[in-house]
Amino acid sequence: MSEPLVIGAVAYTPNVVPIWEGIRSYFQGLDDPDAQMDFVLYSNYGRLVDSLIAGHIDVAWNTNLAYVRTVIQTNGHCIALAQRDTDVDFTTVFVARAGTELEGPEAIAGKRLALGSADSAHAAVLPLYYLRRAGVTDEDLHLMRFDTDIGKHGDTGRSELDAVQAVLDGEADVAAIGSSTWQAMDADLMAQTLTEIWRTDGYCHCMFTALDTLEPARYEPWLKGLMAMDWENPDHRIILELEGLTRWVEPHLDGYKPLFEAVAEQGIDPRW
Repeated sequence: MSEPLVIGAVAYTPNVVPIWEGIRSYFQGLDDPDAQMDFVLYSNYGRLVDSLIAGHIDVAWNTNLAYVRTVIQTNGHCIALAQRDTDVDFTTVFVARAGTELEGPEAIAGKRLALGSADSAHAAVLPLYYLRRAGVTDEDLHLMRFDTDIGKHGDTGRSELDAVQAVLDGEADVAAIGSSTWQAMDADLMAQTLTEIWRTDGYCHCMFTALDTLEPARYEPWLKGLMAMDWENPDHRIILELEGLTRWVEPHLDGYKPLFEAVAEQGIDPRW
């Protein structure tokens, strides 16, 4: 029996603890002793990436930006293991007050755009990337940034809610938020107060990442157990619901290309 695989994650909210306690209990219930795991929680993604590269943990549960930073800092000497089904075709949604005549990216030019935390790929980095692709540059915008959860890569959603509140208060014309945040908002309430005016193409979000020095014999039993989690099993479903997915899937690496390009274009420090 090998030592348990050590997974690192960020404690961006108190319910992260029961999520990982539940995942660990799930693996403890498997017959394969080589699939066992333990976890370590960090306060921010910079520390998580540093710990992975330093060898303090075996696998990191990274945001998309943390995954990109890992690839850059290791010169590609890392491997993508798995992601959630909800991490595929993630989008950024641009919202404005209900009743507005704004529609499409060109209508955002010249407007006050509220962005989430600067290290949130979905609420700050990629909104500007996709607007540029649509012909709207930073110079065409009056940017308002809400850096209310720096280090958490927007996981708390707090900065997105601050951006939305700026729109509701009339301080901003448009807010850029993640599709999961938009979906989680009360539909009836939003229909009366906010409307979607544009949505980006799909990209990918979180990713389990390891260094390429980690032997397959160390992670494959764990990965097999992870992929075996079944939505139809009530015990598994509790954990899956808490982590926001219905099944784990193999990496969709093409979905990270926009973020790699955005990081390069915007000069984002790979160690920040």
